Amino acid sequence: MNQHTSFVTITVKFWRNTMETLLLKEMLKESLREVLREERLALFLLLIPYVSDKEMLEIETKFGSPVKYEETEFIDITDWVKS
Repeated sequence: MNQHTSFVTITVKFWRNTMETLLLKEMLKESLREVLREERLALFLLLIPYVSDKEMLEIETKFGSPVKYEETEFIDITDWVKS
């Protein structure tokens, strides 16, 4: 093996290892994002207070159904929780 072939072999191995490392890093990032999304949802659901059927009926009697609310009474917060 001459010096040029040796250099090329080392360079190819370096880039292969670098690409494998980058791929692994991206896979790890995506996995962490997925777990964090799941945990955030679990926390959100945990923080929603329990409401009995009786309490829900009282709320609906007092405030009515959201279906009857005006569109202007709502605020779209989708962008707030996307990240």
